[in-house]
Amino acid sequence: MIASRDNERLKLVRKLHDRRWRDKLGLLVVEGEDLAESARDAGVEPVELLVAGENVVPELLAEVSTLAHPPRVVGVYRRADLPRGARPVTLALWRVADPGNLGTLIRSADAFGAGVALSAGCADPTGPKALRASMGAIFRVPLAGFDEAQGRRVALVPHGGTPLPELRLAGEVVLVLGSERDGLPEEVLAGCDERASIPQRGPAESLNVAMAGTIGLYELARRASSP
Repeated sequence: MIASRDNERLKLVRKLHDRRWRDKLGLLVVEGEDLAESARDAGVEPVELLVAGENVVPELLAEVSTLAHPPRVVGVYRRADLPRGARPVTLALWRVADPGNLGTLIRSADAFGAGVALSAGCADPTGPKALRASMGAIFRVPLAGFDEAQGRRVALVPHGGTPLPELRLAGEVVLVLGSERDGLPEEVLAGCDERASIPQRGPAESLNVAMAGTIGLYELARRASSP
């Protein structure tokens, strides 16, 4: 039973709340039974698994948690064990810096069978907020680099693109979304094959990036299931 806050495993968990240490060690930490169960179901084994009352004093586990309500389980996993690769539909995200939006998009990709490709400048998908927002999808959705995604590139822009329901698409598709604040720069737009916009009836200037990506994935899934 771990009964000292100076225990090396607790020190490791504290370090992994910092992205620099996650990058250096190639590890991530998840908090909560649901995330740990998602990892187990995906066949991803922990490097360390700390369980309050079983192998660590509950108060000490609570001290290293980022959650308002301390979890019963904290697990450490290898980043290299997360899925990588390609799927017929991919969300390519350009500098999406909000971890909540990033985690939500990974969750949406999981729901619609898509992959996710990330540019430099994106939030860390293995950070605490992104992990919580992904609801365990991080262990199922393949990740790739922004330029690794293969297929016809469709930039989702707030205005001026072909209405998404009217766009003719077949084969592999990459939906390209920009940062929450600045959208897609011209050099990224120039590398896309199409520009599409989600039709809006209301006065809102644009949709939240996580919402736009989810609608885009739904539209592609709807077409794929139509006779």
